[in-house]
Amino acid sequence: MPKDRPELPPVEELLATAVTALGGVERPGQVKMAQAVRDAVESEEHLAVQAGTGTGKSLAYLVPAIRHAAESGDAVVVSTATIALQRQLVDRDLPRLADALEGLLPHRPEFAILKGRRNYLCRHKMAAGMPEDEDDQLFDPREVSATGRMVQRIQEWANETETGDRDEIVPGVSDQAWRQFSVTARECLGAQRCPSGADCFAELARERAGEADVVVTNHALLAIDAMEDFAVLPEHDVVVVDEAHELVDRVTSVVTGELSESTVGLAVRRVGRLVEQGIADRLQEAGEDLRALLTVAPPGRVDTLPQSLGMTLALIRDAAFACITALGPRNKDKDDPENAGLRKAAFTALDDVHDTAQRMLDAFGPAAGDDTDDADDAANGAHAGDAGSEEVHRAEVVWLEEGRGRVPPTLRVAPLSVGGMLRDKLFGDRTVVLTSATLALGGTFDGLARQWGLRAGEWTGLDVGSPFDHPRRGILYVATHLPQPGRDGLPEAYVDEIAELIEAAGGRTLGLFSSMRAAKAATEALRERLDVPLLCQGDDSTSQLVKQFAGDPATCLFGTLSLWQGVDVPGSSLTLVIIDRIPFPRPDDPLASARQRHVAATGGNGFMAVAATHAALLLAQGAGRLLRSMDDRGVVAVLDPRLATARYSGFLLNSLPPFWRTTDPAKVRDALRRLTSGS
Repeated sequence: MPKDRPELPPVEELLATAVTALGGVERPGQVKMAQAVRDAVESEEHLAVQAGTGTGKSLAYLVPAIRHAAESGDAVVVSTATIALQRQLVDRDLPRLADALEGLLPHRPEFAILKGRRNYLCRHKMAAGMPEDEDDQLFDPREVSATGRMVQRIQEWANETETGDRDEIVPGVSDQAWRQFSVTARECLGAQRCPSGADCFAELARERAGEADVVVTNHALLAIDAMEDFAVLPEHDVVVVDEAHELVDRVTSVVTGELSESTVGLAVRRVGRLVEQGIADRLQEAGEDLRALLTVAPPGRVDTLPQSLGMTLALIRDAAFACITALGPRNKDKDDPENAGLRKAAFTALDDVHDTAQRMLDAFGPAAGDDTDDADDAANGAHAGDAGSEEVHRAEVVWLEEGRGRVPPTLRVAPLSVGGMLRDKLFGDRTVVLTSATLALGGTFDGLARQWGLRAGEWTGLDVGSPFDHPRRGILYVATHLPQPGRDGLPEAYVDEIAELIEAAGGRTLGLFSSMRAAKAATEALRERLDVPLLCQGDDSTSQLVKQFAGDPATCLFGTLSLWQGVDVPGSSLTLVIIDRIPFPRPDDPLASARQRHVAATGGNGFMAVAATHAALLLAQGAGRLLRSMDDRGVVAVLDPRLATARYSGFLLNSLPPFWRTTDPAKVRDALRRLTSGS
């Protein structure tokens, strides 16, 4: 500890003070977690902590984090997956905690929120009137008019805002409207070159973060900071990753590249009149060739590269490079900010197109696109599931997503694993604490630790449990008398079972379905049979539906993925959680299937490492919707009998909270009736 800093109270004293000030009750699991975080920071060892709902994990990591910041003088970064948790930390937890600890620390703890540059208004782009990126021909007049109204709202808000943060605009605005007022980090001119650099909202947010003890950010920006050549976050030696079960997916999204007619067209529009027309036309024509190929190609994973696609990707790469070369030196217009901004935007779009095309070619070997086979694989099932061992061991996977509406077919490329990136870039020279209510899948942290790239001996796992008495408060019911779910929609027997359970519960049901089609089918079938209000995801905004559901105990809410993790409804409005089937990834999910095959090819159990781990994570998150406060009681009903009968059922069951278990439908209906009647 630096000599000029006073001796600080121990973590236990600070935590007790904070809990008392916030009107809470100190829990053994919370104390245990806070001590473990302190020990991990002091020993510089990575830590994974599973802390069940009700533990108070935010305080358990914030208190030792703030103490470390006060002692070392270095900021601690807290990363979350959701905006909701960011707002909870910044708007509620941290202000109250700072007030509580102010007299015990050398100064009142300071905190700040930092988002990606794209989330802040760019004064230069707004003042310069830089051309919008969208092709107006893609939008009908009504959408153009709606966007125009949003643009006007942004302009009015821009004259009042002190932060430039997009989230201040309520109701929100579309991405299309916001893009006209924002830039990415790679498009930014930099504070020194930009005429508005001194008043830049993103730079001001960075300055505030640089003075803070705790900086709250998100997994995407954390990944960008770790992997890019430029620093985004202030210097720090400790990272707390909350909602760590989502880290791999969020990082994968950041490093996924995409190529379509739209991305190529954006680059062409941005390069515009900055280069000779003939050079830009080459890229335009290559983009049109790509559209023609993707329109007729079957969606799914691309295991072998068709000659025609390889040639088109090479054409796009080379045409983009020609445009980049024609633009000349990147700092050519440093004394002309307006033109420099246009050129920087063009370079960014062209770099993305060029680099993504090259990544896709590299995924199939060093000569792909330059020396393809004579046979055109497109005519021979280039998207087939079987591939040779050289494809199995590729570092990246390429797949085609079919177009929807005005969104054209899109090629995507992503790494089979981000563990190596995380190990080298995130965990390398920092101490990282990873926490969530769901980390120990199958009773062990090993599965997620492997996905994070952590090796044995580099980390410690700790499950501090939950204050909830799961066996007394909740029932896990597996409907073993039902048939296994098929691929032909929701079986009639499942609809009957759901109806009987909801009638016994008197509504009060959250239905979590594996697909939107199943959720809608159940809603339509049961609205005719039940007297209780039935809401379905898509009827309104998800937040509004959850609010309506929480406000009326008789109401039921059905939906899919976002409801599995995003619903927090304590009290009598939620007594029954229904899960229609084990949420395995779709068999045709390109990335999951490629990862599963890769694990199998390297001697592991691909199904357990990928599909079962994915299902266990979602099941645990879904089941966790039931008990949200100490007084909650109810039932988690899983209609898929495989949870009790399949060879992998033990792994899945060991990932769930320790509810009392039964397969008897009569007992469950009786229990629900008793809960509803209040007895």
